[in-house]
Amino acid sequence: MTLATGTRLGPYEIIAPLGAGGMGEVYRARDTKLGRDVAVKVLPADLANDPESLSRFEREARAVAQLSHPNILAIHDFGRQGETAYAVMELLEGETLRARLEHGALPARKAAELAVQIAEGLGAAHEKGIVHRDLKPENLWVTKEGRLKILDFGLAKRSSPTLVPESPTLSMERRTDPGKVMGTVGYMSPEQVRGEVVDHRSDIFSFGVVLYEMLAGRRAFQRDTAAESMTAILKEDPPDFPPGAANASPALQRIVQHCLEKKPGERFRNAHDLAFALQSASSPSTESRAPVQPGGHAKLVRALVALSGLLGLILLGSFGGRWLGRGSKPQPTFTQVTFRRGNVLRARFTPDGQNIVYSAAWDGRPTEIFLSRLDGSGVRAVGLPGADLMAVNGRGELLILLKPSQWTATSMFSGTLAMASLDGGTPREILARTRGADFAPDGQTLAVMYQVEDGGPFYLEYPLGT
Repeated sequence: MTLATGTRLGPYEIIAPLGAGGMGEVYRARDTKLGRDVAVKVLPADLANDPESLSRFEREARAVAQLSHPNILAIHDFGRQGETAYAVMELLEGETLRARLEHGALPARKAAELAVQIAEGLGAAHEKGIVHRDLKPENLWVTKEGRLKILDFGLAKRSSPTLVPESPTLSMERRTDPGKVMGTVGYMSPEQVRGEVVDHRSDIFSFGVVLYEMLAGRRAFQRDTAAESMTAILKEDPPDFPPGAANASPALQRIVQHCLEKKPGERFRNAHDLAFALQSASSPSTESRAPVQPGGHAKLVRALVALSGLLGLILLGSFGGRWLGRGSKPQPTFTQVTFRRGNVLRARFTPDGQNIVYSAAWDGRPTEIFLSRLDGSGVRAVGLPGADLMAVNGRGELLILLKPSQWTATSMFSGTLAMASLDGGTPREILARTRGADFAPDGQTLAVMYQVEDGGPFYLEYPLGT
C-alpha cells in the first residue's frame, strides 16, 4: 500500500517515500507533536494482520526502544490506524553498508572502525536477550557522520522464501520453532541453515561474514544457487583473502576466522569480547611488526638485559657516590611476601600500590595467579588455575597466558593470551601461540610476541593487529 503525501498516521504526517523492501515501505514523515522529522515504516499486510507476528514485533520493538544505544536504530513509536500498522524510527541520512560495498572492499582501518560499532550494538542487544537473526549489509546503515546503525532488530520475515529481484540474496523465515529457517542465504549461521533454535552466537557468525566482505570485497559463501550457498556455510571455509586485501592485518583475518567457526561454542563467547578484539587489532600503529626468530629473540633478550645492566651501572656511578656520601638516606629494606616452596614466575603491583599480584607454581602444582598484601598476608588465589601473569593495567585488568605448554629456551611460557579481571570470572581469549605481552602506557594498547603457526618464526607486534 502506497501512502500519499499528507496522509496522517496518528500524529505523523507523510512527507515523501524513502524506499521499499521485503519489510514494507518507508516514508519520511513529520512528527506534528514534537516538531521533528522521522522515518515511518508501514509493515506488510501479512505481518500487520497476523496477531502473533504483530505481538512479537511489538514486544521486541519495546525491548529495542529501551536499549537507547548509539549503534542501534532508535524506535520511537509504533501503532495501528485501520488496517495499517506502522513503526516510527529515527530518520537517518547516509547509505547502507551494501551501497558502500558496491564500490569494493573498504580500507582495513575503516572496516575495523565500522565493525567495532556493529559489535558494540550487538552486545547491547544481546545483553537484553535480543538476537538479530538477519545481520547483513542491507541492515547496516552508515550515517553521513560515519556512525553505524543496526536496522531491523527482531523484525519477522515473510513466512515463505522470497527472492527480491534487485538482490541476489534470498530471505527465509523461522519464528521460534525448530526445523524452519530464518535469515538471508549467504549470511546465515550453520545452525540457522539446519533450522535449529539460535542464540547470540548466530549473530557473531553473520558478523564474521559481513566483516569478511568488508575486507575482501566479495561474499564469503556466495554460490550459484541458494542450496550450494547453504552447503558452503555448513562445510566450507571462505576463500582466502585476495591480494587486494593485503592491508587486512593478520589480527583482523584471525578475528574473521574465529567468528566463522562452524560450532557456536568455538566462536567468540559474546559480542563484547569481539569488540575488544577488534579495538586491539585496530589501535593506531606507531611501530611496524617485525619477525623475530627464536634464536634472534634470545639474543635480543640478552642484549636488553645487558643494556639495562649498563644503564644501572651508569646511574649507580652518577648518583651512588652522592647517596653514600650523604648517609642520611634510608637503605632499601626487603619484606618476604611468599613462604611456600616453588617458583614465582612474574609479579606486579596492583593499580593502588597496596597489593601484589603474581603467578607461581607451588609444591609441584600447576601455575596459578595469586593476590597478596605487601606484607604477604591475606593471600588468595584469583581463580585462574593454569594461567601465567603477563601484565596489569591501571583498571586492574590482567593479561595472562592460558594453558602454558612448557618452558622455552628463553624461560618464558607460550600459551593463549587472554584478558582477565582481578575479581575472577571467565577470561577473554585474544591470541593463541603467544610468548609474551604487555600493556602500553595507555593501559589498553597491547604489544605481543606470538607465532602465526607452530614451529614458525615469532612476531613482535605493536600495537596488536597492525
